Amino acid sequence: MQDIIEREIIIKATKEQIYDAIAKPDQVVLWFPETLEGNYTINEQPIFGFGENGKNQVYIVDAKPHSYFAYRWLPGANNFLGDVLSVPNTLVEFHIVELGEDSCKVTVKESGFKTLSADYMEQALEQNSKGWNFMLGRLVKYIETR
Repeated sequence: MQDIIEREIIIKATKEQIYDAIAKPDQVVLWFPETLEGNYTINEQPIFGFGENGKNQVYIVDAKPHSYFAYRWLPGANNFLGDVLSVPNTLVEFHIVELGEDSCKVTVKESGFKTLSADYMEQALEQNSKGWNFMLGRLVKYIETR
């Protein structure tokens, strides 16, 4: 069974613009979750709201301005509210690498699917494989139309 989803895209923007879109609460809600409750900082567990698809608590693992942002969550979970670290979860990492003036490569890597329960693992992997393609498209559109 596959343990990792990895996607790479090129975005015509500065690393600062891309990082802010991922790591700033007022911007991330414009392309990823519809709402964000709580503190969106390291060692905190804010809640992403996805409209009819429910709310999901996440744990912010790390934030290195303009190059890296990471969180843990229970992928595909509808309405998972609770301590993310108390259940099997995946790690979502955003890596930003500057390619040249106003152009960056963004790599999203979600790992840890093998830690999920067998009946849930396959569904989460399939859902997030499609989901990251969709969400990264939204990220590019958000950044490039600002």
